Amino acid sequence: MSDTLVKAITKGVRIYAAVTTDLVNEAIRRHDCSPTAAAALGRTMTGALLMAANLKNKEALTVSFQGNGPLGYITADATPEGYVRGYVGNPHVDLPLKENGKLDVGGAVGQGMVQVTRFTGLGDPMRGSSEIVSGEIAEDLTNYLFVSEQTASSVGLGVLVGTDCKAMASGGFILQMMPDADEEIITRVEEALKKVRPVSSMIADGVDAKGIIAELMADFDVDYLTSTELAFKCKCNRERIEDVLLSLSHKDMEQLVKDGHAEVCCQFCGEKYQFEKDELEHLMKLADGVR
Repeated sequence: MSDTLVKAITKGVRIYAAVTTDLVNEAIRRHDCSPTAAAALGRTMTGALLMAANLKNKEALTVSFQGNGPLGYITADATPEGYVRGYVGNPHVDLPLKENGKLDVGGAVGQGMVQVTRFTGLGDPMRGSSEIVSGEIAEDLTNYLFVSEQTASSVGLGVLVGTDCKAMASGGFILQMMPDADEEIITRVEEALKKVRPVSSMIADGVDAKGIIAELMADFDVDYLTSTELAFKCKCNRERIEDVLLSLSHKDMEQLVKDGHAEVCCQFCGEKYQFEKDELEHLMKLADGVR
């Protein structure tokens, strides 16, 4: 089952669902995540993809959790084309399971703020924020959409992590009420949400993104719209890293040249870029020429 995001609508309701197992496993591999960190990062990346699905092409969105728990920052960048990347501040942090046997993502995230930044390419980015209400990611994004964007929504996210620290199933949905939703529709949606089983359980049973919508909206006539393939994809490349080095002060560049070698690691994907002494000398000359 490939990673896919499906959009659908029904009377008064817009709903998107996604399966993200493969891309979450790529993030786990790149960052060497513990089970708790894997669940937190996987939920955040999936939530970012679902929220970015509303954007226009070439736009982008960043979701950041800034909690006081041991995980530190959790950040995910996503585009409506289906690309996502993300990282967690302390990927090796793990906590004991909760009494119900679930991973303690909320305890690892802690209290703080969730911030969403939309990059439209037109002027300054648009930012919104709200308090972290549980640290479980889905509840926090539901609260953010209501508080900061005044949109009545329900976000469901799940990452089932195996004993080998790999994601066995990962995905989610976002359901939003549209302006023409009347009280009857709202009541029916609320009843449907009470009956829905965990997203990770659906995916583990072989349910795809379209199937998640079908199961959630079983009592509605659903119009399925588009399907988008999803993937972990970082924007970093050697040229971008060179630009970072070019922005360093002469003193810092001089020290790198003295060291004779530099390794730069991308925070989002963990890719490492190596620079030898002759390359560093060339970059220093370029930088000095434009200072």
